[in-house]
Order: sequence, then structure tokens, then C-alpha cells
Amino acid sequence: MFSKSKIHEPGPKAGSDDTSKPAAAPVEKPAVPAPAAAAPAPKAKPPASQLSSDLHITGNLKTTGDIQVEGQIDGDIRAHLLTVGEGATVRGEVVADDVVVNGRIVGRVRGLKVRLTSTARVEGDIIHKTIAIESGAHFEGSVQRQDDPLNASANAKPAAKPE
Repeated sequence: MFSKSKIHEPGPKAGSDDTSKPAAAPVEKPAVPAPAAAAPAPKAKPPASQLSSDLHITGNLKTTGDIQVEGQIDGDIRAHLLTVGEGATVRGEVVADDVVVNGRIVGRVRGLKVRLTSTARVEGDIIHKTIAIESGAHFEGSVQRQDDPLNASANAKPAAKPE
């Protein structure tokens, strides 16, 4: 019923008439490529850093990841995605690819995508590529669209042309 397979045993290959040469030992090839030869696996995105409602930070925050603020921040924030919770207050400049404001920001907001929800309160200028302001949001300041709002030099006024 069951028999031992002769696939891995050295010997002449099936259909080969040349028996004058001794059979060469089979060359072993790894079934799985070595880890060094494999393409590096993409790193998993870390979860958002959460700053709880009982936290009060004085100082600047900078990350390439995401931040969810529920407490109070007195300082500037730079992140990939910044979410300001309903009970949160940020006093300082905010720079992020995506900014979602449910709470309060006192200071300038710079982002590729800026969204003010119905519970948002922003006192300061917004420099954006795209913006969404829901009904009920409170906003005092100016809104300016730029192709590259994250670049600080883009905020400077263009120099006068020499004649």
C-alpha cells in the first residue's frame, strides 16, 4: 500500500542511457531563500500615541507617527496624523499631514488635510491644501490654501522681483 519513494536516491536519471559516468551527488538547494536574500518586510505602523485627558504637557512634540490628544498641550506639535479630542486644548502651532480637530486649538494650523468637526474651536490661522469645516465648528482666523502647507518657507511672502 505505501512504499518508500526513490526520488531522493542518487542514481542514473530515468530515460538516461549513459551509464558510463558515475552518478553525481545531488546538489541541495535551499527550498526557502536565505533571510539576507529576502526582501525586507515592511514595518508595521505603530499605533497612535495617546495623551490622556489628565495629562498636561508643556513643551513641543515631534513624531513621524500619529498622535491623539485628549489632554492639554502648551507647545508646538508636529506629526503625521494629529487628532485633537473634544476635551483637549492645544496652545501652539500644529503641523501635520492630516489634522482632525474635535477640541480646541489656539495657534496656527498647517496641514495637507485639515478637518474641523462640529465640536471644534480654532483660534488662529489655517494653512492647508484641503479643508473641511463642519456646521457648528467655531473658527476665528484666516484660511489660506497652499500646495505645500507643511514647508515653512512656503509661508513666507515671495520676494519682490528685481527690475
